[in-house]
Amino acid sequence: MPRRRDVPKRLATPDPKHGDRTIGRFINVLMRDGKKSTAQSIIYNAFDEIENKMRSDPVAMFRRALENIRPRIEVKSRRVGGATYQVPIEVRPDRATALAMRWLKEASTKRPGKSMSERLANEIIDAANERGESVKKREDTHRMADANKAFAHFRW
Repeated sequence: MPRRRDVPKRLATPDPKHGDRTIGRFINVLMRDGKKSTAQSIIYNAFDEIENKMRSDPVAMFRRALENIRPRIEVKSRRVGGATYQVPIEVRPDRATALAMRWLKEASTKRPGKSMSERLANEIIDAANERGESVKKREDTHRMADANKAFAHFRW
């Protein structure tokens, strides 16, 4: 973190097929070992599978899935007087999106299935319909924050 001035926020490059920045960001989240073209093919194949299965716009379904996964509140550890408390805090929009993308990727990886694009397509469909492992992760995060509401006064 620089001392002199604020660092400007860099925008992710939009994906080449749809021209969407969120999909471009998700490609970067999904990418392993710098293999961007592999990550792009996984996402585009998943979108094709969604289109074949659901007969609806895969980009809109992806956006709805991210909206359903995005957390509103999370817990953060705060050390006060020798004790550590889990303090509930509101999540900034850019962090909420980043967490949603990460959770979607992790849930897709853990799913049973043949290819990553098939697993990703199924997880996006489930998340858009408010079920699946990634939505469960968001619910667990909200439940944890709700349980620790008593420590909200330690927020600063």
